[in-house]
Amino acid sequence: MMRRLSLLLCLFLMPAPAPAGSDPASLAREAIARLEAAHVALTRAQRAPDRVAALSQTIRAYEDGLDALREGLRRAALREAAIRRSLEAERARLSRLLGVMMSLQAASGPLTTLHPSGPLGTARAGMILSEITPAIRAEAERLRAALEEVETLRRLQESAADTLRGGLADVQQARIALSQAMAERRDLPQRYIADPARLQKLIDSAETLEGFASGLAGIDPGSLPDAVRDPVRDFRAARGSLPLPVQGTVLRRYNEADAAGVKRPGMILATRPLALVTAPWAATIRFSGPFPGHGQVVILEPDADTLLVLAGLGRTFGAAGQVIPPGTPVGMMGGAPPDAEGFFQNAVNGAGSARPETLYMELRIDGRPVDPAEWFARTKD
Repeated sequence: MMRRLSLLLCLFLMPAPAPAGSDPASLAREAIARLEAAHVALTRAQRAPDRVAALSQTIRAYEDGLDALREGLRRAALREAAIRRSLEAERARLSRLLGVMMSLQAASGPLTTLHPSGPLGTARAGMILSEITPAIRAEAERLRAALEEVETLRRLQESAADTLRGGLADVQQARIALSQAMAERRDLPQRYIADPARLQKLIDSAETLEGFASGLAGIDPGSLPDAVRDPVRDFRAARGSLPLPVQGTVLRRYNEADAAGVKRPGMILATRPLALVTAPWAATIRFSGPFPGHGQVVILEPDADTLLVLAGLGRTFGAAGQVIPPGTPVGMMGGAPPDAEGFFQNAVNGAGSARPETLYMELRIDGRPVDPAEWFARTKD
C-alpha cells in the first residue's frame, strides 16, 4: 500500500514541462501598448507640418501593432490551452491520490494496527506523509499560479479585443487622411516625362508586365531638375540594405515556380489587406496606374537604367514624373479592412490567412531582371 502511495505521489508531484518561446502575456501587453502609442501618433499626425510622412509612420505603427497583437493573442491562446490540459491531467492524478488516502482512512481496525508492520510501521508512514506535506503544498501553489495565469491571459484577451476595435477604426481613419493628404500634395519636384500618348501606346501594345517594363526603360524620361540632384546618393551602393516596400512575408522568390509551374522574374510578397506600400529609395515615378491583368501598378526609377516594378496594388498615389523621397507612400494593397471580431477569432484560433493580398516586386537593372532578394535586407537568405 505504501509503495502504491509513493508512486502516485511521485506522479502527482512531477513538474509539467514549460512551453518554449516568449511570455505570451508580455507579448500581448506590448502589442496593446504599441497600438495605444499609434493612437497618440495619429492625433499628432493630424497637426504635423508634413502630414504625409507623419501619417505614413502612423499607419506603419498600426500595422506593426496589429502584427504583434495577432502573435500575442495566438500565443496567449496556446498557453491557456496548454495550462488547461495540464490542469486536467493534474486533476486525474489528484483524484487517484485522494482515492488512495480515503481508502487508508476507511480501512477497518484500530489505527495502530493499520500498517502490516504494526505501530512502528504506522509511525514511519506518518513521518513519510509529514515529509511530503511541504511538497504537496508547493504543488498546490503551482496549480494556483497556473489558474491565476489563465485568468490573466483571459483578461488580456478581453482588453486586447477592446484595443483592437479602436485600433482598426484608427488605422482606417489614418488611411483616409493619408489618401487626402497625398491628393492635396503639390510640393514634389517634377521631372520631364515623355509624351503620354507614347506611354499609352506602349501599354496597349505590351503583352506582359515584363514587356511593358522593358519598353518603358527604353523611353528617355528626361533630365532630373538641378534642385533635386544629390550626387551623394548611390542606389547601387545600398544593395542588401533596402527596406521592403511593404510589410509582408516572402511568398515566392525570384524565378521560383508556382503551383502551375510558371516562373516569374520577380518576388511575390504576402501582405495584409490595405497595407501601405512605400518607396524604398528616392526615385522618379515612371508609371502609376492600372495595367491589364495586374491591377494597379507603380514603376519607380531609383537610379539611371534601374526600374522597380510593384504590381497588384489596390490603389496608387502620385503621378508619373514626380520625384519622391524614400518612404513616400506610392499606394495601398487591396482588400477590405478586417472586422475586430474576425481578426480576434482568427488570431486566437489560428484560422484564416493573416496576409491574403500579394504584391509582385521586380527589379530591373540595365534592362534585365535581377533577384530582388540580393537588394532588400529582410529577404536575404
